[in-house]
Amino acid sequence: MIDRVFSRAVLAAAAIALASPACASKPPEPITIEGRLLTVDNRTSQAWSHVEVWVNRYYRVATASIPPGGRFQAPLDAFVAGFGQRFDFRRAQITDVRLDAILPDGKPLEIRMPLEGRGLAQTLGNAVGRKP
Repeated sequence: MIDRVFSRAVLAAAAIALASPACASKPPEPITIEGRLLTVDNRTSQAWSHVEVWVNRYYRVATASIPPGGRFQAPLDAFVAGFGQRFDFRRAQITDVRLDAILPDGKPLEIRMPLEGRGLAQTLGNAVGRKP
């Protein structure tokens, strides 16, 4: 009886030890899009100033700064092109998202949001482009 309890405890401890590295969460991406909302998280120890976020290299939204550990959120409708056109998230596909800012020491900061695997071809898998 004691041997069974001991062996179960050892198995449970081994399972927890093996699962712990797998459960370790990756740090959140600095730029995320959920629905209509774009979020920028500054997880660094430095303030970002003169922050511009670009969608498709054409539409832009800006903020004066994002403090260390701070967050900036903007609806996709707020992104505007040079001649006043607004980004229409219902009709346009997002192909590029990047952030440009200035660090306290004057160096430029550029962060690009990885968009691999978000297109129609990735959604449909290998069915796209295959001939019957």
